[in-house]
Amino acid sequence: MAIRAITFDFWRTLFRDHGGAERWRLRANAFTRMTGAKEDAVLEAFETVNPVFQQHHIERQETLTPLDAVRMVSKELGVELEQSQTEELAEVFATAIIHHSPVPIEGALDAVREAAGLAPVGIVSDSGISPGSSLRVLLDRHGFTPYLGAMAFSDEVKVSKPQAAMFETAARGLAVEPSELLHIGDLEFTDVEGALGVQAKAALFAGDNTRHLGATRANYTFTSWNEFLEMLPRLVE
Repeated sequence: MAIRAITFDFWRTLFRDHGGAERWRLRANAFTRMTGAKEDAVLEAFETVNPVFQQHHIERQETLTPLDAVRMVSKELGVELEQSQTEELAEVFATAIIHHSPVPIEGALDAVREAAGLAPVGIVSDSGISPGSSLRVLLDRHGFTPYLGAMAFSDEVKVSKPQAAMFETAARGLAVEPSELLHIGDLEFTDVEGALGVQAKAALFAGDNTRHLGATRANYTFTSWNEFLEMLPRLVE
């Protein structure tokens, strides 16, 4: 089936991670101020909780929220919080990425802009402690928003990739069938397999993550956004 719309992953596709350690320290500082727990203990609790958080995301294909993260850290530390304190810390967890943010990958904005000139364009991205609401801020800050007709983030859809609902949500927003999408992302299991699972076309973007090169079922592979731009006129019918 012809490609009538294009969706992009966020992490390691449009944005390269940056500031991760600073984000965790900001969250730890807030936890310390709120509870009196030592920062080192809070950071250690983060290291214990984060793999569990990620495991839930991968195995159940559901996205936990900043509220979940705060509750898990509180339990690990043996700290009891009032609901208002939990909510305040969850807001700090959620918005830390706005203060210490990832950066666009070279050529990503050009890729989205040029794609939007030929077909409807959207985002299909997993989220988590940094929720879709915060990722929207970054997309807007860096000039992506005017070109995006739909955004599907896993904390908002309530399931994560490769679940079909992620791609179906974006397709509805772009007024196409899921099978008419070309989805571009860096992960084989979530991006490529998810797209193929709804009979869409899949492209592996390996400009920031090369581990799936040579072992992908993707219809296309791009190692830079320049490669994508060169092929773009032949992709959209």
